[in-house]
Amino acid sequence: MAAFSRSPRLVAGVLATGLLTIGCGASVEPSAKAPASVTITNCGTDVTYTTPQRPVAYDVSGAEKMFSLGLAPRMRGYVMNKLADPSIAGSPWRDDYTKVRRLGTERITREIVIAAKADWVLAGWNFGFSEERGITPALLRQIGVSSYLQTETCFEKGDKSVDVPPLEALYTDLDNLGKIFGVQARAEQVITDLKNRVAAVKKTWPAQGDPAKVFVYDSGTDQPYTAGRHASPTDIIAVAGGTNVFGDLDKGWTSVGWEPVVKAKPEVIVIIDYADQPVKDKISYLESLPQLKSAPAIKNEHYLVLSYGDAVSGPRNIKAAETLGKYLRSIGR
Repeated sequence: MAAFSRSPRLVAGVLATGLLTIGCGASVEPSAKAPASVTITNCGTDVTYTTPQRPVAYDVSGAEKMFSLGLAPRMRGYVMNKLADPSIAGSPWRDDYTKVRRLGTERITREIVIAAKADWVLAGWNFGFSEERGITPALLRQIGVSSYLQTETCFEKGDKSVDVPPLEALYTDLDNLGKIFGVQARAEQVITDLKNRVAAVKKTWPAQGDPAKVFVYDSGTDQPYTAGRHASPTDIIAVAGGTNVFGDLDKGWTSVGWEPVVKAKPEVIVIIDYADQPVKDKISYLESLPQLKSAPAIKNEHYLVLSYGDAVSGPRNIKAAETLGKYLRSIGR
C-alpha cells in the first residue's frame, strides 16, 4: 500500500451480511484450555510457541485477525499508522479498537515492543518487520520476544516454498493463531463462516462471459501503486467474479507504469481509501490523464471505493469481495 504499510459516481456499499458472526464482543475460549506450548509452521519454519501473555499486533491486518478470534482482552496493544484511522470507523471491531491500547501511530519498532513489555508480536515481512529498521523475528528472539510472520508476506522474506493465494494465507493465519492462543474452535468457526460467504458470492457470478478486468489504484502519479499476485485484492477481485489486471505480477503491493494500465483496458477501477489522499482527488487525477481517457472504466465512471482496512490481509477481505461482487452485478458484469 502507501508508504506507511509496504502501503463522480462513487460506490462504497457496505454489506453487513455475515459480520455478526465474527464481530467484536465474541466470547473467548478460556485461556486455561490453551496448551503449554504448540509447534506450527510459519513461513516454512517450524516454530514452538508458549501461549502469549502480552501480545502486540501491527496494523489493521494484524489487529483484526486477533479481534476476529475474540482475543482483544488478551492483547497488550496494537500499533497502527494514523493514515489508516478511517479504517477503524468502518470496522466491525471498532469497539475493540477503543478497548485495546494503541502503542504507536506510525511503524512498529523494537523500542515500542520493549516499552510495552510484549512477549509476542504479529506483523509481516517488510510490513512491520524490517532488517533496515532493526525489528525482525531473529532480533526479537534475542530479547526474549516471540513473533509470528503473516503468511501473505512470506514471499517478501524470500521463502519461495511458501506460495499460497492471499485468501489461503488469511485462513492459514487464523488457523495458526487459533492454535497459538488455544482458541481453535473459534478459529474454525471464523474460517468456516468466511469460506461460506466466499461460496455465496461465487454463486452470483454471471453464467457466461469473461471476468471483468479490474485495476486497483492505491496511490501514485508518475507510477501507480497497485496490487500484484500476492496482495489481497487479487483474491478479492477473483471471488467477486473479476480479474486483477496485474494479478500475474509476482509481487505484493508494487509500482507499475501507466502504459501497462492503458494496455490492460480496465473496466472497473478499485480505489483504496485512507486518510491523506481524498478519493475525489484520486479520481480527478485519473480522469485528467489523456492516455487513460479510452479506458472503459474512465469512460463509464466505473469506480469502486474500498477502505484500506478491507484491502489488506484480514477477515474484512470477504466483505470487500461481497461489495465488489454486488457492484459488478450492478453494471452487468
